[in-house]
Amino acid sequence: MPLILFDEEIHLLGMQEMDATHLDFVQQLNALENMPTTELAIHFSALLAHTIAHFDREDALMLACQFPHISEHRAEHRKVLAEMQRFAGQLEQGKTVFARSYIRERLPDWFRLHLASMDSALVWHLKTGEYRSPDL
Repeated sequence: MPLILFDEEIHLLGMQEMDATHLDFVQQLNALENMPTTELAIHFSALLAHTIAHFDREDALMLACQFPHISEHRAEHRKVLAEMQRFAGQLEQGKTVFARSYIRERLPDWFRLHLASMDSALVWHLKTGEYRSPDL
């Protein structure tokens, strides 16, 4: 059973680039569930790099459209990145127990809540505000 069962009705927000990025995140996260210990650190680091790029793109969108909740959204990004970086360091040291728990429990719950609240609010703002990106 995947950590997150991607459901288009729940997980697609109606912005192609964001939706593709979110699907990528889910697929990479799900792959970690049964990842052999010998491969876990490198694949978690890849998920971390993906997440950094993902958040950088969202930050750029929020700045460009003057999203009114940018401070809260960015703070949440910083918080989860700090967590991920801490666990990436533990995995590099061969410490997998707490990292696997984080992967199984915290990240899926965080993603669901972040998508349903902060990302959906950003998409709503992008779709209803004056800002229109050429790639939307």
